[in-house]
Amino acid sequence: MITYLSAVCSSALSIIFIVFLIGAIGYLVGAISVKGISLGTAGVLLIALCYGVLIQYFPNFNIGEKQIVLWSDKIKANFSIVSNIGTALFVTAVGLIAGPKFFRTFNRSSIAYLVMGIVVIGLGALTAIICVKLDDNLSANMAAGLLTGGLTSTPGFSAAKEAVEGAAQDEISAGYGIAYLYGVLGVVLFVQIVPKILKIDIAKERESFVAAGSVTIPEPKGKLIKIEEFGFFPFFLAVAIGCLIGAIKIPIGGGSYFSLGNSGGTLIGGLIIGHFGKIGCLDCRLSKQTLNFMRELGLVLFLIGAGVPGGVNFVSNVKLSYFIYGAIMTTVPMIVGYVFARYVFKLSIFNNLGSITGGMTSTPALGTLIATAGTDEVSAAYAATYPLALVSIVLASKIIVMLF
Repeated sequence: MITYLSAVCSSALSIIFIVFLIGAIGYLVGAISVKGISLGTAGVLLIALCYGVLIQYFPNFNIGEKQIVLWSDKIKANFSIVSNIGTALFVTAVGLIAGPKFFRTFNRSSIAYLVMGIVVIGLGALTAIICVKLDDNLSANMAAGLLTGGLTSTPGFSAAKEAVEGAAQDEISAGYGIAYLYGVLGVVLFVQIVPKILKIDIAKERESFVAAGSVTIPEPKGKLIKIEEFGFFPFFLAVAIGCLIGAIKIPIGGGSYFSLGNSGGTLIGGLIIGHFGKIGCLDCRLSKQTLNFMRELGLVLFLIGAGVPGGVNFVSNVKLSYFIYGAIMTTVPMIVGYVFARYVFKLSIFNNLGSITGGMTSTPALGTLIATAGTDEVSAAYAATYPLALVSIVLASKIIVMLF
């Protein structure tokens, strides 16, 4: 009996079982609504974080003579793969959704989104520097980790680690883990709470928002060949092109290089394929159903893949003062950025919040905003703001660890 139970547990407690169990429980938790506010898909993140916390205390257990391992370097690497695949699926889907309208509606007013990317990250970086100056016990390395965690930016996190060596890298990793939890949940709740505080009529606002963003998308000329029914060919092609774009290294001085990485690259790849809708005689148009499915699947995989290690790092390194600093680095750019977009650029509520999710480089928050707004058109503001925000956080994180 023990041998049989051991075999069952060994199979069940595989990475596949863990990922799908977290997803199932996470959706149940996300469906709980309190006064109209719910976590939605971010409920998956909460359960993933809880699992990460749990395995710190129970990394393995024995059934008879069989040891069941819940956490190891190999399992950690698997979660990293899950997160990367999820990011590629989600961001590519966002690019493909926004692509047909993105370049056709890009005009002078779109400059607001580019500026928002710099403003939001600049506010976060300034907040981090002020925290370092006010607290002698807060090192620049920890502040950079808190900033990238608070803005949920893996590229910024990686860039900060590249600029230092040894123990300093561990300090940055610790800061990232401490701030990541609030960095995700804070923005997810923000995009739901703001419309309620302002008593926005979502249906009316959505109607005017969609009407204002309407644009005629020309049908591709000539007879096109559709490779397969579901649109996987153009989707996979966009991911592949995006990975190549993301791998391009641009020198930024001092022997350092910048690259968009897979997240930024796949967004660009999706925008390009989505804009043209074809390659030669090959049909690269995708149905809304396929894009929505890929976007949601990618979001869930990203939340699970990033959430479990985030929970592990949170427990291992949490310190109340650092958690507060990280929360401040998330909250200040989010609120001030919103006010800036509303009163300086006069952006509508959905474009405003879309630019905030892009400026905060928050993948989960965009998913929540789409659910709140009831339209994926908000992806356009995210897509316009995200690339420059990504560049800004990479540069800001390196500047903090090198100069402060």
